[in-house]
Amino acid sequence: MTPAEFVTTYFTSFTEAVLHSSDEPAEVMARYCTRDVVQVADGLRLDRDRLVAHLRPVRKNLIDFRFEVHEALAAGNRIAARFTIHARMRKAGPVSTLVHLFAEFTEEGLLRRAEQLTMSVEPFEPLEAPKGV
Repeated sequence: MTPAEFVTTYFTSFTEAVLHSSDEPAEVMARYCTRDVVQVADGLRLDRDRLVAHLRPVRKNLIDFRFEVHEALAAGNRIAARFTIHARMRKAGPVSTLVHLFAEFTEEGLLRRAEQLTMSVEPFEPLEAPKGV
């Protein structure tokens, strides 16, 4: 699998699990991240508990999404990637976020550490809202 395919597969699978699994957010996190996971996003440090808390509003507000990976490089278990998250939110409608990611994964593919810089960008193409929403 190429680094770009790994990034797309990992984040798509994780987000699908957050949205569609009946499991509690902490159980979803356990399948995708180490117990000592740390994410620093735009200077804000999130440990496992804060990341789990972040999943609850995502589950409630995210309607549809896709990841567009522009480039990704890997060196061992570390990945650097630039990608855009295209999403449709319940109240905000379509949003797109450009992400610069530097991450470390375990051999099993669990996220251990991530540093991200993000920037809102104009949505490139609107996502279709599901019928009835």
